[in-house]
Amino acid sequence: MSDAYTILEKSLCMAIYVNPDNSLFHDIVHSPIYIDKTELLHFTDSCINTTSRFVCNSRPRRFGKSITADMLCAWYSKGCNSKDLFSDLKISAYTEDQKYRNSFHVIHLDMLNMVDRCVQPENIIPFIETSVIQELRQEYRDVDLSSCTRLNICLSLISQKLNERFIIIIDEWDMIIRDPMFSEYTKDQYISFLRGLFKGQEANQSIALAYLTGILPIRKTLAQSSLNNFEEYTMISAAPISRFIGFTEEEVADLCAVHHMDYTQIRSWYDGYRLDGHHLYNPRAVIAALTRGVFQSYWTSTNSYETVKEYIEQDFDGLKEAVIEMLAGNSIHIRTSTFQNDLSSLKNKDDVLTLLVHLGYLAYDFQTKTVSIPNEEIRLEFEDAVSESHWSQLNEFEDESEQILNAVINRDEKTVAEK
Repeated sequence: MSDAYTILEKSLCMAIYVNPDNSLFHDIVHSPIYIDKTELLHFTDSCINTTSRFVCNSRPRRFGKSITADMLCAWYSKGCNSKDLFSDLKISAYTEDQKYRNSFHVIHLDMLNMVDRCVQPENIIPFIETSVIQELRQEYRDVDLSSCTRLNICLSLISQKLNERFIIIIDEWDMIIRDPMFSEYTKDQYISFLRGLFKGQEANQSIALAYLTGILPIRKTLAQSSLNNFEEYTMISAAPISRFIGFTEEEVADLCAVHHMDYTQIRSWYDGYRLDGHHLYNPRAVIAALTRGVFQSYWTSTNSYETVKEYIEQDFDGLKEAVIEMLAGNSIHIRTSTFQNDLSSLKNKDDVLTLLVHLGYLAYDFQTKTVSIPNEEIRLEFEDAVSESHWSQLNEFEDESEQILNAVINRDEKTVAEK
């Protein structure tokens, strides 16, 4: 029984991580609604085999992280031929970039999938290394990996033997960092694993490009200071790739015209994210509204208001007042520099608000250094969160708003002036 189980496990592991095919991106391209973001590949191509080859792009849920990872796999992996798949897409206009198509050994790690498949959370790091090394041994039989138990060493040996470098793509890279089921010890192990994979002589020899995507930027702790070779592109600032983070207003306007939807309402419900001068929309929300023909909040299908509620109930001076100000349509000035890029070291109001920017609940304006509630969809999530919390400040705010409204209706200038 155990031998059969081992054989089954090996068969299940085949072609999951090493040199994947393009089937996932094929399905994406042929979906009823698809926005061509393949020009991002021109940017990642420019990073290959340079000092900028370590890239971390963080963005909220529903902003196309996995789609981007699947696109990168389809473009670079030697495990498929994607010439026809990309022939009518924007990247095809970049003649020089075609030399990179399906020209690299690729390792694709979906950390969400990894966590689901690992039976014991405390063994996640050995599970990752064992799973990938097992595939490497099958894929590169001419390289002696029989005694190799460290992924970075295996990649170095293969790279030296073949005289070629790998591209490593990690989707949901911060899953282990964010999930409370993992201990601090396991999180430190994970950071050590990443440090071994992306820093030092082996990484310089064996990696042509590393692309990490997740919700949070790389943590600002001493243990992670050795990962400072990564170029970070976040919801605070993502130039020059900002327009690839979400749907742009031009793209959404075109979709509305095709689907005969009211662009003004789409903008009210789902616009509001400002990133380096670009107006960005939540892709999944836009697609859901266009597909269903209904303007409503689609946020709760992946993230409920409980997430907001948990963080805005932190007892930091001025936090609740800031949320109420934003519910009234105002912007709040914040400092983003103190946020340590994790969920366990929130020290002040600014840390919580910065976290909510990365989670997609707030929009950040880099020019004014302010945050605001981006649109109607998110405003409803905040209203649900604070109403469940029974804030006295909110009740006072609503009472005062009603008094002002009545005074305006009754032309009571004195009361309006006092308020």
